[in-house]
Amino acid sequence: MQQLKVIVNNHRYTITIAAGVLTKLLPLTPLKRHQNCLIVTDQTVAPFYLSTVYQELDNAGIVVDSVILPAGESHKVWSSVEKIVDKLLTLRAGRDVTLLALGGGVIGDLTGFAAACYQRGVRYLLLPTTLLAQVDAAIGGKTAINHPQAKNLIGAFHHPVAVVIDINTLKTLAKRHFVSGLAEVIKYGMVLDAQLFSWLETHIEALIQRSPRRLIEVISRCCALKIQLIARDERDQGDRRLLNFGHTIAHAIEAHTQYCTWLHGEAVAMGMLLESRIAEKLGLLQSSQFRRLQHLMQRAQLPAVAPPGLQNSDYHHHLQWDKKVIAGRLPWILPTGIGEATILEALDNNLLDSVLTASRA
Repeated sequence: MQQLKVIVNNHRYTITIAAGVLTKLLPLTPLKRHQNCLIVTDQTVAPFYLSTVYQELDNAGIVVDSVILPAGESHKVWSSVEKIVDKLLTLRAGRDVTLLALGGGVIGDLTGFAAACYQRGVRYLLLPTTLLAQVDAAIGGKTAINHPQAKNLIGAFHHPVAVVIDINTLKTLAKRHFVSGLAEVIKYGMVLDAQLFSWLETHIEALIQRSPRRLIEVISRCCALKIQLIARDERDQGDRRLLNFGHTIAHAIEAHTQYCTWLHGEAVAMGMLLESRIAEKLGLLQSSQFRRLQHLMQRAQLPAVAPPGLQNSDYHHHLQWDKKVIAGRLPWILPTGIGEATILEALDNNLLDSVLTASRA
């Protein structure tokens, strides 16, 4: 078992990483007998783990209920938040209620946002069941829903009271979703940690085979890296923005395809390639380093071809709604080497267009 402490301003909580901890929640969380809890999950995860978590809480004397939402990024919208709030109102839940997010990044974002809004803020804890959520989405207190114009445009910073990562949930994760999570792992190595990147070059096949030992190693490392950043920059004003590497183009891809065609990690992988190509053209990244990234992503079985039918004008339309835009200028996170990156406060559109056009060739 690995345990990491998160200390961000007045927020303190523990991230626990191990196998089989969904059946050991009470010692790892602030939950207590006679407390009211609502489990929020989706139609994919519920058949595997809802009864396990429900029974664990019920046996401990906790008053528990659940709400099951449709699965997928396209459902990270207001109507899903309303379903959570409607359930809370049906239960006559007060400010002492705790929400449990049982699922991937979408469920975590929805539950956290609903918790931030309900009665101006109630407690929630995260039980992430996907690799992407375990290494990234469940860490840091960002909650949000999507808008047709842009991803994560509506949200709040609201930290959980605990994060419990059971790597056994990855056994039932579809391969495509597992591979999607590897994109976020590679992101950490590319912009923050050269040793992690080299480690991935050695162990990527073991990760794809879901080696428990390697999974605990890499999840712990990614969580530790993110904890360091959010401790310095909780609200994305400084170097926490480095974690947006690949996401600027990725969010445009996701918004244009209406959050239905590409998984988040798949879009991030494409975004990392294109944004690294921009860095290469600017002389910030060596061609050999770009090829290392490209080769690692190929070995991880991540997409390497831009989505068909997405024109330069489509990218520009969605980029103008990116939540990082300030005074009409969109900052770009560009790698300057393996394990290093910089924030370019604006980018020449002609350069962007040349990279986007070449990606379709």
